[in-house]
Amino acid sequence: MIEATLPMVVSLGDPAGIGPEIAAKAWTARDIHKLAPFFVVGDRRSIDAVWQGPIERIRDPRETMGVFFRAIPLLQIEDAGVIEPGKPSFEGARCALASLEVAAGIARSGAARALITAPVSKTQLYSVGFTHPGQTEFIAERCGVSSDNAVMLLAGPTLKVVPVTTHIPLAEVSGSLSIEMIVAKARATARGLQRNFGIEHPRLAFAGFNPHAGENGALGREEIDFIAPAIEILRAEGINATGPIAADAMFHSRARAEYDVAICLYHDQALIPLKTLHFDDGVNMTLGLPIVRTAPDHGTAFGIAGKNLANPGAMIAAIQMAASATEARAAQACAQAA
Repeated sequence: MIEATLPMVVSLGDPAGIGPEIAAKAWTARDIHKLAPFFVVGDRRSIDAVWQGPIERIRDPRETMGVFFRAIPLLQIEDAGVIEPGKPSFEGARCALASLEVAAGIARSGAARALITAPVSKTQLYSVGFTHPGQTEFIAERCGVSSDNAVMLLAGPTLKVVPVTTHIPLAEVSGSLSIEMIVAKARATARGLQRNFGIEHPRLAFAGFNPHAGENGALGREEIDFIAPAIEILRAEGINATGPIAADAMFHSRARAEYDVAICLYHDQALIPLKTLHFDDGVNMTLGLPIVRTAPDHGTAFGIAGKNLANPGAMIAAIQMAASATEARAAQACAQAA
């Protein structure tokens, strides 16, 4: 069972991006938004470069509770070299990867109740030997979970979406789809909504792949060959799955009221509506993990780093959602133990 008295851990991401700024601004707004205690992992100078508030170094996550209400608790990671906001570097990428590795390990060990990851630059990480498509896949591997069973959920106050495929070229999406993949992602989604949001019987709505959901094969066969068979399997298992639905008609307010999550087939089909509705408070949550992991649903924003322009709304929402998810898991564990 996750202990509510444990702090959460935040990896600061690329030190030249807006991660340090939004983490500091989230701490500043901790009372307004009733944020649970957290500590950050990274190079202190990345925060000092964009913020002049109090920071205290800690050596153990258990020190967080005695520090959080007067300063940002910081677990120092290796020197990131010369830090200039907006100017990514090789040394900064190494620091970002080390921060992620340490923070994920702390969460996996049970010393933190949840993991929140600030934005990284994939291009920069690839320069230091990072081989994963993104942080989601890296964390899944560190948790011993297959990438097929780790699901990227994007969530805002009025919409939750899951892309079945993520960071691959659009031209490769159709060829990568299979009934098994769709079913696996949907199962993990349903279970994740139960565990992390307390939704006892999640409603999954599947978007069509083609215009007008294929028009019975006239505009493509992905709905017939992959999506509809997957839905039938899920229904037979007792999962509330509907579709395929024409994607252009499933994201208005009345349609969103009919489901808990939209299962989409490719990255932009999911993220365009989510970011349109919740650009400043969208959260990326990884489902299917033994730990709770969230992240702001935006990038490093090197162009505004160091200019005090970064909106901390998504980081605040990620911290709040992580805390809520740990509470939901704890409640279920208590109920099962009773």
